[in-house]
Amino acid sequence: MTAGTAGAIRPKAKVRLGDRVFSTSTVVAGSLILATLAAVALFLVIQSIPALFAGSGELPNNASNFWSWVWPLVFGTIWAALIALLIATPLSIGIALFISHYAPRRVAQTLGYIIDLLAAVPSVVFGLWGIATLASFVQPFYVWLGQYFGWIPFFAPPVSGTGRTILTAAIVLAVMVIPIMTAICREIFLQTPRLHEEAALALGATKWEMVRMAVLPFARSGIISAIMLGLGRALGETLAIAMVLSPALIVKWAVLQAQSPNTIAANIALQFPEATGVGVNALIASGLVLFVVTLLINMLARYIVSRRKAFSGAN
Repeated sequence: MTAGTAGAIRPKAKVRLGDRVFSTSTVVAGSLILATLAAVALFLVIQSIPALFAGSGELPNNASNFWSWVWPLVFGTIWAALIALLIATPLSIGIALFISHYAPRRVAQTLGYIIDLLAAVPSVVFGLWGIATLASFVQPFYVWLGQYFGWIPFFAPPVSGTGRTILTAAIVLAVMVIPIMTAICREIFLQTPRLHEEAALALGATKWEMVRMAVLPFARSGIISAIMLGLGRALGETLAIAMVLSPALIVKWAVLQAQSPNTIAANIALQFPEATGVGVNALIASGLVLFVVTLLINMLARYIVSRRKAFSGAN
């Protein structure tokens, strides 16, 4: 037997028991997630069929068909979440930049700890805060907006006298999604290669120019991921929205008026205890719509991030 042959014929490596157990457990865990997702989707589809084919008078609010009934809820869900993201995104990025690149170490650690603690606050507490404190606090500001900017459709009067509007609900949602968005952005900013930052500073860039030229381009896909995760969190919020809003089945862009579009999750929470018959199926079908919307948003986020992963070391 030649030396080459002897080197080519090698005994198979013995697989240790621990490696085999770990490999099997990871496969089982991944399969369990897929099976759970499929089971949830199958349950929603089966339970939604009676509502999808229900006739006039069988659905809540005497709707002519399911889609005419669920459309205002879809609009309210997306509209409230988008307003919350418009508020939360710049705040989250600013807080993350301050913690990662501007604040002294002790201040950064303390502020980061406080931001992380916000994620542990129950949604019912945010709802109570929105009703008892925030609504009355922002109501004079809403009056001012309606008086001077009422010509803009978004701020059209009449202004709510209680402050319990979709804009207040969106502010509550923004506060709720800031922790997760800030945590992701902060970790991505800290992963920026030190050489890139030092090279920008060595070329004479100011601190802000270094952040704009080195940190933000590097973290772009991570920021998109944070925004999409915040959007998913806002779309599924239930209790805080149900407590703050004075909901109605309407499609309305105005954010300062008393009657505001309801969201799917809040409507399910409010109507499910009293629903019967096809009404229960209609609520489950609206949950299926929310499930599909959230799934499509997550797929879009994955697509956007995957397109930019070649330009960012954050993935």
